[in-house]
Formats: sequence, C-alpha cells, structure tokens
Amino acid sequence: MNIIRWEPFEEVGTLRRSLDRMLDEVLTRGPGRDPAAPEWEPAVEMYETDQDVVVRAEMPNIDPKKVDVTVTDGALTLRGETRHEEEQKGRNYYRRELRAGAFTRTLPLPTEVKSAEAKATYKDGVLEVKIPKSERVRPTSVKVQVD
Repeated sequence: MNIIRWEPFEEVGTLRRSLDRMLDEVLTRGPGRDPAAPEWEPAVEMYETDQDVVVRAEMPNIDPKKVDVTVTDGALTLRGETRHEEEQKGRNYYRRELRAGAFTRTLPLPTEVKSAEAKATYKDGVLEVKIPKSERVRPTSVKVQVD
C-alpha cells in the first residue's frame, strides 16, 4: 500500500488556477462560444513503480518537438500548442469545436524525484515521462536474520 502525502496548499493552488481560467474565459471569450467548454488540456495518467514516477499524456496530432516538459521539485509541467489547420472549401460550418492554441498542464508529483534524470518519449500520440524516484524514497529490501 502506498501512502500519498496530502498537501492542503496544493488544493488552494488548484482552486486558484481554476478561478484564473474561469475569469480568463469570461473576459477573453468571444460571443457565441460555449462558456461551459473548458480549454483543452491533455488527458493524463500518473502512476509509480518501485523505481520511477511515470506520467503518460494523450497528445494526438501534436508535434512532440514543440512540447516543453519541465520537472521541478514537486511538479511536472507540460506546455505546448495544438493546431487544427485543415480547412476545406465548400463546407458550411454551423458549429466547430475543434481546439487550437496553447496548453499548460501542471501535475503535483506524489513523491521526491530526481528531476535532472527525467526522460520523455513520444509514440503513437502518447507522451510518456519517466522520472526516477529519489534514493531516499525507494523501497529497500531487508533480509531477516534468524538467531
């Protein structure tokens, strides 16, 4: 069983980002746009093994060379841009909800990591970031001695 530390101030940071996003949408969104539609963020999964913290982000049709991955003391940040440039003449759009623009996604890390040793790979529209855990938090096997 893994113990996940709870940081109440991270919850405040999440609330602040949500409020900032809401105000930004209200103040910058043009007429006719759906106010309930959130800005696009890549869907992610995060898990840990004995050695690493692994984050997988769904990023179809995004150039991996234009994705910035930053690992700090306690968080992983993904930044990039999604574009939809397909335009076909002769279409009469009534509604178009395809997203284009910059995105940022910051995820708190569940444990202490070695940020300088993080590795990122991109395959089939999925970005995978592996961040080695700090030696202090890795599980250690202890042999039982019988007297």
